[in-house]
Amino acid sequence: MNVILLDNVENLGRIGDLVKVKPGYGRNFLLPQGKAALATPDNIKAMEAKRAELEKAAAEELAEAKARHKVINGMELVIAANAGSEDKLFGSVGPVDIEKAFEKVQVEVQRSQIRMPDGPIHSLGEFEIGVHLHPDVDAEIKVRVVPEE
Repeated sequence: MNVILLDNVENLGRIGDLVKVKPGYGRNFLLPQGKAALATPDNIKAMEAKRAELEKAAAEELAEAKARHKVINGMELVIAANAGSEDKLFGSVGPVDIEKAFEKVQVEVQRSQIRMPDGPIHSLGEFEIGVHLHPDVDAEIKVRVVPEE
């Protein structure tokens, strides 16, 4: 299936690129989310006309992500969790908890933007967590998990 990208898609291409994708990926993800359009002759002509407008919108998104990066990068969040002996948590600290900690400091971060490659946190301590703000912008934060009092 050939599609024209209407947005920058990580590991696939940039705005205006003509790419070949598997039909399921195109039908179920790219087309419904407005990230791509079918590569028909009419769509190719329309894309050339709209390319400057789409690139301007993408540049604005990138500028916004860089501004948010300045605020978020290096931030330290403290999360109180119920812990037992040997610093093990009853439960875990995951993206939902980190999202709530961001809300407490009045910074808007969506749960889907939080990257935890090692999975949820199961012990007390300090951890490095990634925040994926844009395909070109990633931030690092510290999450300190402390025992509830």
